[in-house]
Amino acid sequence: MVNTDCIVIMGSNMAEAHPVGFQWVMEAKSRGARLIHIDPRFTRTSAVADTYVPIRAGSDIAFLGGVINYILSNGLEFREYVEAFTNAAFLVSEEYQDAEDLDGLFSGYDADTGSYDRTSWQYQGAGQVDADEGHSAEHKETTRPLQTGAAGAPLCDTVDGIDQDPTLQHPRCVFQILKRHFARYTPEMVERVCGTPPEQFRAVCEAWTANSGRERTGALVYSVGWTQHSVGAQYIRAGAIIQLLLGNIGRPGGGIYALRGHASIQGSTDIPTLFNLLPGYLPMPYAGKDETLEHYLCTVRSTTQKGYWTAADTYIVSLLKEYFGDNATAENDWGFDLLPRIDGDHGTYRTVMDMVDGGTVFGYFLLGQNPAVGSAHGRLQRLGMANLDWVVVRDLAMIESATFWKDSPEIETGEIVPEECRTEVFFFPAASHVEKEGTFTQTQRMVQWRDKAVDPVGDQRSELWFFYHLGRMVRERLAGSTDPRDEPVLMLDWDYKTHPGVPGDSWVEPSADDVLKRINGYDTTTGEAVNSYLDLKADGSTACGCWIYSGVYADGVNQAARRKPHWEQGPYDSEWGWTWPGNRRVLYNRASADADGKPWSERKKLVWWDADEGKWTGHDIPDFPPTTAPDHVPEPGTSGPEGLRGDDAFIMQADGKAWLFAPNGVLDGPLPTHYEPHESTVRNPLYGQQGNPTRKVYGRRDNPSNPDASEAHSDVFPIVLTTARLTEHHTAGAMSRQLPFLSELQPELFVEVSPELARMRGLTHLGECHVVTSRSAVQARVMVTDRMAPLRIDGDVVHQVWMPYHWGHNGVVTGDVVNDLFGVVGDPNVFIQESKVATCDVRPGPRPRGRELTELIAGLRERAGITTETGTRISTAAGSPHPALTEAVERGPS
Repeated sequence: MVNTDCIVIMGSNMAEAHPVGFQWVMEAKSRGARLIHIDPRFTRTSAVADTYVPIRAGSDIAFLGGVINYILSNGLEFREYVEAFTNAAFLVSEEYQDAEDLDGLFSGYDADTGSYDRTSWQYQGAGQVDADEGHSAEHKETTRPLQTGAAGAPLCDTVDGIDQDPTLQHPRCVFQILKRHFARYTPEMVERVCGTPPEQFRAVCEAWTANSGRERTGALVYSVGWTQHSVGAQYIRAGAIIQLLLGNIGRPGGGIYALRGHASIQGSTDIPTLFNLLPGYLPMPYAGKDETLEHYLCTVRSTTQKGYWTAADTYIVSLLKEYFGDNATAENDWGFDLLPRIDGDHGTYRTVMDMVDGGTVFGYFLLGQNPAVGSAHGRLQRLGMANLDWVVVRDLAMIESATFWKDSPEIETGEIVPEECRTEVFFFPAASHVEKEGTFTQTQRMVQWRDKAVDPVGDQRSELWFFYHLGRMVRERLAGSTDPRDEPVLMLDWDYKTHPGVPGDSWVEPSADDVLKRINGYDTTTGEAVNSYLDLKADGSTACGCWIYSGVYADGVNQAARRKPHWEQGPYDSEWGWTWPGNRRVLYNRASADADGKPWSERKKLVWWDADEGKWTGHDIPDFPPTTAPDHVPEPGTSGPEGLRGDDAFIMQADGKAWLFAPNGVLDGPLPTHYEPHESTVRNPLYGQQGNPTRKVYGRRDNPSNPDASEAHSDVFPIVLTTARLTEHHTAGAMSRQLPFLSELQPELFVEVSPELARMRGLTHLGECHVVTSRSAVQARVMVTDRMAPLRIDGDVVHQVWMPYHWGHNGVVTGDVVNDLFGVVGDPNVFIQESKVATCDVRPGPRPRGRELTELIAGLRERAGITTETGTRISTAAGSPHPALTEAVERGPS
């Protein structure tokens, strides 16, 4: 980041939420980089920024769309980059209709299912590998876009057949579609939607676009302030479009920095804790469809597309060999039938609702998670767990998800009676990160090995120990079983290397080093480590636990454990840890050189074509076929890596180009479009379509929604609520609330309100108040501050309040659960919850308790006219109710 000329931070309070990484921002700033912070709240990040810009929570696409319009209407795009490396020249089908034509909807919308048939979004002259054929709703239920994360969405017939206009003048080329789509996102419209004064907006546009071109780059930083929205994936796409137009992807000092929540969030998506993915972003097979490996591969890849995803057979077969060892053979399809299948939505929120409904979920493992506090709609989480037979909790402390049956707010209201709660809780104390060996994968894809500093105390044990012995004991219990459902467990290769465990413990500890070797991959005949994913085979001769991690144990050396200081190596510190894939530090770095393979400038050189050597070289490992020359044009019909042209820098994309327009891979539109949050005090000024027309809603009595501005009685909840974290506390607070010195620094839950709102609501600085929604009420201390200034939105004043979400009912300091205020509604692409924006009211004094609390919430629902239908009419432009309402209208307690 120190190579950047401009840093835009949006959807993140990096200084407080990621203070260690923020040191590099400050170093870049000391070298002259311009720092811009765009946020609903003035924070410590804002305080050190050169420019702070206020914005209404949930309106970021309107702001970013305004930046895109500014770039295009003023001809400020980095034209050479855009022409060479993006799909700007590709023509789109004649059947395509834009949101500008359909009042906020795109062509192919089905109001009955709340989903899109994406056929009309395709390139002219190309096909679609998984043509919708009525499967749009199914793709929504399984978050199909998430399943193609590392690969890019599959297409077919992209090798030779895409029609294009290199002049970028054809009315149906992507470049012209982009211009028309964002034409109405003017500075005046940005002010109407976001509340941002035009002069401040223009200042951002001028600074951002000034840092573009051959000599300059700008970086974009975001965090969960962008992701936790019903349009979160499109927030990120909008940012990506800006960075592509300005030539800021694949270049030093450019890029989009996704700041992870804590140490190994990246690792838990690479080797996933997600219901619909296998390691390395391979899709989970689908029940009733992926009956054979051959059919599965037909849906994952296309042999008529470019890039490395055509080698998916080597990735999945090697994974199956790692899972099942000698039991995976060509005769049994490498054990493909032993994998589980999905048949719909198995996400965390659907699972919790199934817990409440009963009959399908009976037990729950919680490792490093505290849903009683940390997940949206805390009451629903706790009621779900109270309806299980058992819950297993592994954590450092006795968290709220282990004690909900005896100390949750539902005890006071009588919804949970400890003596009658059926749930048996098993608590296993966990070892901390200093008490175990293994790896973290951090936000820049860097895998770093950590050594064990001390032995864990008492009964505390590592995750490896827990799952190794759990698996061992289950397999011993099932030995000799002929039940087909037991076969996958019995067929697993569970022969991990071990070493003596904690002193005094007779059970061995599995070797984390051996696990990392297996993740890296190895030759099944020699046991030697493979050196990269290019070494993987589909004939059973290699095994690999995660193909994108191949190389982390290259040459038989733990590359993640390298700690060579920066003063002993080059500018990209390639011998500090290891970065997937292939230890590349900058993804798609072919774009750091022009179409001819020459660096855009000496100042910004990264990789380049060495004509004398006939290969790509530079400061980083080239993210491109090493001997593919810049002027290379493949033979007609050539697919895979060999099908890449010399300027196809985006090697994992089906067409080799970065997508300004997405013909596949997103469920809510090929272009980002401003929609209001699920709960909003504002009518959408841009379109008749109020909110995301494909957002995932659950129409249930136990999951009410506040009415938005397009519905009656939205004035009952007239204030915008947003949340974030504090530096002194960590995530749900289970660790930090146990420590006296951190608890002393932040002893109590509070809410930040403006002086104007304090006067309106009779709130006193440091006095008590309660924040209410249709789900619950929480009590907090009042902080009256100018940091949450009111905004003028389309002629009306909109007030926003902010709360940190770290408190619960256990620890040195306790407080109400802020996540109790939110309902469950999700982004259709990834099922992440919208918990960064909702509507609420703020009232002086302590909140009611027990039966008085339930009466308060019931009264508010009655005043607001809330029913199970509220918020479920997602297709306001099409005028049809959402059918998901009917499946759950009678479910859940009132």
